[in-house]
Amino acid sequence: MTGATNEPRAASWLAAIWAARYRTPARFVALIALLLPWTTTGLTFALIPWLIAFAFVDLRAFPRSLLRPICLLPIALVALAAVGTLWSDVPWPERIHAIGPAAKLLVIPLLIYQFERWPYGHWVFFAFLASCTALMLYSFAVAIDPALSLKLYLSRGPYKVESGIAVRNYIDQSQEFALCVLALVYPIVALLRQRRVGIAALFATLAIGFLANMIFVVVSRTALVTLPILVVLFALLYLRLRAALLATGAMALSAVLLFGVSPHLRTTVAKFQADYQTSVQDSQVSGMGSRLEYWRKSLRFIADAPLVGHGTGSIRGLFASVAADAKIDPLRGEIVSNPHNQTLSVAVQWGIVGVLILYALWFAHLSLFRGEGLACWIGLLVVVQNMLTSQLNTHLFDFTPGWVYVLGVGVAGGMTLAKRARELEHDPEKCAAAFREECLDNNIKRDDASS
Repeated sequence: MTGATNEPRAASWLAAIWAARYRTPARFVALIALLLPWTTTGLTFALIPWLIAFAFVDLRAFPRSLLRPICLLPIALVALAAVGTLWSDVPWPERIHAIGPAAKLLVIPLLIYQFERWPYGHWVFFAFLASCTALMLYSFAVAIDPALSLKLYLSRGPYKVESGIAVRNYIDQSQEFALCVLALVYPIVALLRQRRVGIAALFATLAIGFLANMIFVVVSRTALVTLPILVVLFALLYLRLRAALLATGAMALSAVLLFGVSPHLRTTVAKFQADYQTSVQDSQVSGMGSRLEYWRKSLRFIADAPLVGHGTGSIRGLFASVAADAKIDPLRGEIVSNPHNQTLSVAVQWGIVGVLILYALWFAHLSLFRGEGLACWIGLLVVVQNMLTSQLNTHLFDFTPGWVYVLGVGVAGGMTLAKRARELEHDPEKCAAAFREECLDNNIKRDDASS
């Protein structure tokens, strides 16, 4: 009897373990989202068990899912980076290393496939929000006592203590906080419409905390420029015209008031003009002024090889070839491997071909998030934020913003496709139309094959 009792119990344990193979990959993705605001090394190590767990899910439909533009275009950009090593003039180790920033895009098709089938995407969103909330509170503590910053102990070489920077840098921190603020707007509005005031107040408190940190502690100029645009985007998409105009007016009035009470905000805005004067008049290195010089040189490099560019990893060598004496002219003597513009970075290395793939990728992901729902809003927000900030940085290839894009598009994209599939199941007319369209596509493919 004991043996017979143990067998069903063992079978039930095995069944539970086997069923958990669907939840385990989602837990590892949530762990990645939890680690992303804090550590690069931890995120890299978390990827390994996720990939192992992903291999145990049902992958029969995976090859076919890769043929969709939302999955095919990230693969195409990475493939172009790999092929671009063939006509680059830099040493092979540099060519191989330069593929790395684009390689993370290969994770997008895996995430879309995973979260299209298993409804655990909210784990990832909550993990990222919780992690950023902890970082925000820690940032306030560091603003009070800069000696608490982890960068004093984790950075390479001497580190200059900055107000409110707990880990990483102020650009990544501002991007994450801005993303959280705007992502919270949708559930706040939805909860208020449902008269669930308590949870809406909690989310509003978090959003105010993130905004207060950006206004009074530290904020990047990139976030300062893009945040109002994203607020207007939300108002136009999800509010009635009158409410959208009121929200826009309230935002403008709040910006004026905050500018008056926040010395930090005034200093950040003043740096735009100060940087320009420093670079133009004194030929000294500065944030905005240096960018203008990088862009000017990059346009000249693109004109030399407009179609397929100079090859993967070629940017630093090109800047070195035209650099002036740094002692005489510090601004024009800078040698960089990043022109601080995503389009220019792609165009210098892979020409017009690369730029076409880049923008096709962005617009394919934009079209994916047409519709209602939190997943659609988060996905749209991530893509638009990346497109805007990539005009001043290479945020698709940079580590933290790039992984935010990968996680946001992959998880929200899978959730959006799953929602649409459920809607088709409950709408016979849409289901019949989709079936007719699929049949038509199959007939066209058979005709092409026979011809």
